[in-house]
Amino acid sequence: MRFNKILALSSLLLAAVTAQAETGVTANTITLGQSAAFSGPAKELGKGMHDGAQAYFDQVNASGGVYGRKIILKTLDDGYEPERASANTKQFIEQDEVLALFGYVGTPTSNASIPAVSKAKLPFFAPFTGAQSLREPFNRNIFNIRASYFAETEKIVQQITTLSLKRIAVFYQNDAYGKAGLEGVTRALKKRGIEVAGLGTVERNSVDVSDAVAKIRASKPQTVIMVSAYNSSAAFIKAMIAGGSPPSFWNISFVGSQQLVTALGKDASGVQIAQVMPAPWDETHAIVKEYRKYYLQDGKKQWDYVSMEGFIAAKVFVEGLRRAGSNLSRDSLIRALETISHYDAGGYFITFSPSSHNGSEFVDLTMVAKSGRFLH
Repeated sequence: MRFNKILALSSLLLAAVTAQAETGVTANTITLGQSAAFSGPAKELGKGMHDGAQAYFDQVNASGGVYGRKIILKTLDDGYEPERASANTKQFIEQDEVLALFGYVGTPTSNASIPAVSKAKLPFFAPFTGAQSLREPFNRNIFNIRASYFAETEKIVQQITTLSLKRIAVFYQNDAYGKAGLEGVTRALKKRGIEVAGLGTVERNSVDVSDAVAKIRASKPQTVIMVSAYNSSAAFIKAMIAGGSPPSFWNISFVGSQQLVTALGKDASGVQIAQVMPAPWDETHAIVKEYRKYYLQDGKKQWDYVSMEGFIAAKVFVEGLRRAGSNLSRDSLIRALETISHYDAGGYFITFSPSSHNGSEFVDLTMVAKSGRFLH
């Protein structure tokens, strides 16, 4: 009997040590890493994604955490530059010892981080990008909660062509993000037997759009689909409007909707944006009520789509932690996330499986009204 008790106690101690031995996990904490732009022209995207997630993690931690462990979200600034994101990722893996990476912002920065992620077999959860490179080929470590750029551009092109508009130009950022969006537009147009009317590019973290404006204006488009961040997109729209007889403008979700409206001011009226999250003012969705309750509680923040995405990403991630159980590891977390099927986060549904980590295909189309509010 005494031997059995000693054996049972030894087993419990071994289980406790095992539970605490996983990188980024202690008896009291779970540490995650986020590399994003917290400085530079895209900083509001990084800040929004972080702050939305932190609002959810804060309320989970205030309620005792997950199996008694509180979530710590460490951040490093990459300025929306891939080389810095890659270095940050190596630091998270080699020095900061995180369980998973969460909420990276951007296609080029995410792409630059994936080789190290794959080698370390590290969960890479909810990158703020719809690029196909994060979806194909399948990578067991990557989990996407947002729709792809292919899904966004397909819906945009479908809407534009329904209005009998066929002269469609593309303004895109000259990097992996812009090219991913351009591929989506080209693919959707080809399906309908239409060619791109004109192309113009802008460099990442730049607002020098003069060449793009000249090239696209010369193509005489009826509409322009834009694949860039908010500052360069605003500069392009303002320049096109200043030249007279502007076309209509469409943006994909990565632009940063509220940030674009702020940058445009009165010129925002009529600009159209695809969204991959529920409208953050529409409290018919339970997740929006929850977001507004916790994100807006200090009275200093304003709602926006980016922080909405961070909040939802955090909620889905916590669901994965709960399903993984108290003996948490990177592998158990991945396996737990793969059991999330038709999960209702409050009107926003997520489905993962062992063969697909693309959680949602939700796309909504919005237009900015004269008041600056979004119509959808």
